[in-house]
Amino acid sequence: MEWFQGLDAAWAWLAIGIALAALELVLPGIYLIWLALAALITGALTAVLDLGTAVQVLNFFFLSLIIAFSAKRFLRDRPIESENPTLNHRGIQMIGQTVKVAQAIKDGEGRVTVGDSEWIAHGPDAKVGERVRIVDAKGAMVTVEPV
Repeated sequence: MEWFQGLDAAWAWLAIGIALAALELVLPGIYLIWLALAALITGALTAVLDLGTAVQVLNFFFLSLIIAFSAKRFLRDRPIESENPTLNHRGIQMIGQTVKVAQAIKDGEGRVTVGDSEWIAHGPDAKVGERVRIVDAKGAMVTVEPV
Protein backbone atom coordinates (compact mmCIF):
# COMPACT_ATOMS: atom_id res chain seq x y z
CA MET A 1 0.00 0.00 0.00
CA GLU A 2 2.70 2.39 -0.99
CA TRP A 3 0.17 4.78 -2.57
CA PHE A 4 -1.49 5.24 0.84
CA GLN A 5 1.56 6.98 2.31
CA GLY A 6 2.49 10.64 2.70
CA LEU A 7 0.67 13.31 0.75
CA ASP A 8 -1.36 10.85 -1.34
CA ALA A 9 -2.77 9.38 1.86
CA ALA A 10 -3.60 12.84 3.16
CA TRP A 11 -5.58 13.56 -0.01
CA ALA A 12 -7.32 10.19 0.29
CA TRP A 13 -8.41 10.98 3.87
CA LEU A 14 -9.56 14.41 2.73
CA ALA A 15 -11.64 12.80 -0.03
CA ILE A 16 -13.10 10.28 2.46
CA GLY A 17 -13.96 13.13 4.84
CA ILE A 18 -15.68 15.14 2.11
CA ALA A 19 -17.57 12.05 0.89
CA LEU A 20 -18.80 11.29 4.42
CA ALA A 21 -19.86 14.92 4.91
CA ALA A 22 -21.74 14.81 1.61
CA LEU A 23 -23.46 11.57 2.65
CA GLU A 24 -24.51 13.26 5.89
CA LEU A 25 -26.35 15.84 3.79
CA VAL A 26 -28.10 13.15 1.72
CA LEU A 27 -28.86 10.55 4.42
CA PRO A 28 -30.81 11.54 7.52
CA GLY A 29 -28.64 10.97 10.55
CA ILE A 30 -26.06 12.61 12.67
CA TYR A 31 -23.15 10.17 12.93
CA LEU A 32 -21.53 10.49 9.51
CA ILE A 33 -20.48 14.07 10.16
CA TRP A 34 -18.40 12.93 13.13
CA LEU A 35 -16.71 10.28 10.98
CA ALA A 36 -16.08 12.94 8.33
CA LEU A 37 -14.44 15.15 10.94
CA ALA A 38 -12.25 12.24 12.09
CA ALA A 39 -11.21 11.54 8.48
CA LEU A 40 -10.35 15.20 7.88
CA ILE A 41 -8.25 15.36 11.06
CA THR A 42 -6.54 12.09 10.12
CA GLY A 43 -5.75 13.56 6.69
CA ALA A 44 -4.29 16.71 8.24
CA LEU A 45 -2.17 14.71 10.68
CA THR A 46 -1.01 12.41 7.87
CA ALA A 47 0.07 15.39 5.76
CA VAL A 48 2.02 16.94 8.65
CA LEU A 49 3.44 13.84 10.36
CA ASP A 50 3.69 11.37 7.44
CA LEU A 51 1.98 8.56 9.37
CA GLY A 52 2.05 4.92 8.31
CA THR A 53 -1.06 3.11 7.13
CA ALA A 54 -1.67 1.24 10.40
CA VAL A 55 -1.29 4.43 12.43
CA GLN A 56 -3.65 6.27 10.08
CA VAL A 57 -6.35 3.62 10.45
CA LEU A 58 -5.93 3.47 14.25
CA ASN A 59 -5.95 7.26 14.40
CA PHE A 60 -9.20 7.40 12.38
CA PHE A 61 -10.77 4.67 14.53
CA PHE A 62 -9.97 6.30 17.85
CA LEU A 63 -10.77 9.83 16.64
CA SER A 64 -14.15 8.55 15.38
CA LEU A 65 -14.94 7.08 18.79
CA ILE A 66 -13.73 10.12 20.72
CA ILE A 67 -15.54 12.65 18.51
CA ALA A 68 -18.81 10.65 18.29
CA PHE A 69 -19.05 10.02 22.04
CA SER A 70 -18.02 13.61 22.85
CA ALA A 71 -20.70 14.92 20.50
CA LYS A 72 -23.29 12.56 21.99
CA ARG A 73 -22.47 13.77 25.50
CA PHE A 74 -22.42 17.42 24.42
CA LEU A 75 -25.82 17.13 22.70
CA ARG A 76 -27.29 15.19 25.64
CA ASP A 77 -26.23 17.94 28.07
CA ARG A 78 -27.30 20.76 25.73
CA PRO A 79 -30.33 19.54 23.76
CA ILE A 80 -31.39 21.47 20.69
CA GLU A 81 -34.57 23.40 21.46
CA SER A 82 -37.28 23.17 18.83
CA GLU A 83 -39.15 26.21 17.54
CA ASN A 84 -42.34 24.16 17.73
CA PRO A 85 -42.03 21.51 20.47
CA THR A 86 -45.63 20.30 19.95
CA LEU A 87 -45.19 19.71 16.21
CA ASN A 88 -45.61 15.92 16.41
CA HIS A 89 -48.02 15.97 19.37
CA ARG A 90 -51.40 16.74 17.87
CA GLY A 91 -53.27 16.15 21.13
CA ILE A 92 -51.22 18.77 22.96
CA GLN A 93 -51.80 21.24 20.13
CA MET A 94 -55.57 20.90 20.67
CA ILE A 95 -55.51 21.95 24.34
CA GLY A 96 -57.63 25.06 24.72
CA GLN A 97 -59.73 24.49 21.60
CA THR A 98 -63.51 24.56 21.81
CA VAL A 99 -65.11 21.57 20.08
CA LYS A 100 -68.56 19.98 19.67
CA VAL A 101 -69.69 16.76 21.28
CA ALA A 102 -70.26 14.13 18.55
CA GLN A 103 -71.43 11.31 20.81
CA ALA A 104 -72.98 12.19 24.15
CA ILE A 105 -70.58 12.08 27.06
CA LYS A 106 -72.20 9.70 29.57
CA ASP A 107 -70.58 8.40 32.72
CA GLY A 108 -67.49 10.41 31.82
CA GLU A 109 -66.90 9.05 28.31
CA GLY A 110 -68.04 10.05 24.81
CA ARG A 111 -66.67 11.47 21.56
CA VAL A 112 -65.94 14.98 20.30
CA THR A 113 -65.38 16.32 16.79
CA VAL A 114 -62.01 17.97 16.25
CA GLY A 115 -61.61 19.27 12.72
CA ASP A 116 -62.64 16.38 10.47
CA SER A 117 -62.02 13.61 12.98
CA GLU A 118 -63.55 12.30 16.17
CA TRP A 119 -61.66 11.78 19.41
CA ILE A 120 -62.56 9.83 22.54
CA ALA A 121 -63.45 12.35 25.23
CA HIS A 122 -63.45 12.11 29.01
CA GLY A 123 -65.18 14.64 31.17
CA PRO A 124 -68.51 15.67 32.69
CA ASP A 125 -71.71 14.53 30.98
CA ALA A 126 -72.66 16.53 27.89
CA LYS A 127 -75.25 16.20 25.14
CA VAL A 128 -74.59 15.86 21.40
CA GLY A 129 -73.89 19.27 19.86
CA GLU A 130 -72.79 20.95 23.12
CA ARG A 131 -69.55 22.88 23.05
CA VAL A 132 -66.73 21.79 25.33
CA ARG A 133 -63.12 22.87 25.79
CA ILE A 134 -60.19 20.47 25.58
CA VAL A 135 -58.07 20.72 28.75
CA ASP A 136 -55.76 17.71 28.37
CA ALA A 137 -54.77 15.06 25.84
CA LYS A 138 -53.18 11.65 26.18
CA GLY A 139 -52.76 9.50 23.10
CA ALA A 140 -56.09 9.39 21.23
CA MET A 141 -58.13 10.60 24.21
CA VAL A 142 -58.89 14.15 25.26
CA THR A 143 -60.19 15.48 28.54
CA VAL A 144 -62.88 18.14 28.21
CA GLU A 145 -64.75 20.60 30.39
CA PRO A 146 -67.95 22.58 29.74
CA VAL A 147 -67.51 25.98 28.09
